[in-house]
Amino acid sequence: MGPPRSLILHRLVHCFAARIRQNQRLLSSSFFYSSSSFAVEEPSSSSPSPALDLDSVHMTDTCVQRMKQLQASEVEGKMLRLSVETGGCSGFQYVFDLDDKHHPDDRVFEKEGVKLLVDNISYDFVKGATVDYVEELIRSAFQVTTNPSAVGGCSCKSSFMVK
Repeated sequence: MGPPRSLILHRLVHCFAARIRQNQRLLSSSFFYSSSSFAVEEPSSSSPSPALDLDSVHMTDTCVQRMKQLQASEVEGKMLRLSVETGGCSGFQYVFDLDDKHHPDDRVFEKEGVKLLVDNISYDFVKGATVDYVEELIRSAFQVTTNPSAVGGCSCKSSFMVK
């Protein structure tokens, strides 16, 4: 017979708790490594390519167009906020929100008048990333399509593992 069920559960709980503590340490320690609290990406007319600045967070033309549509219809003055939280299938997950407030610890990336906000803690996890708006058969959403800080992730593209 194998080990008792309670022993297996105890090991799983311990493993998950250790992983959560590790992720929280990574998130909280990265706050101290970011130096600048404000950055502006220069607007460009084409979609981002891998040769672009790795310290910026880039937006594709599709992302910019969708934000302009949202701003014109109902959410005038709103900015797209990208943050990273612990959780998801792979350890960390991307969270997108529409926000009308700029916080002192936000980095602001702008393209064609559309602003993307990223807090200092999340910035270390998405530095050099590209944000796109993707329309699929089952959903339409903002997604991080490329992220140099990510090793892998799940197929939903909402979560990732850090290098």
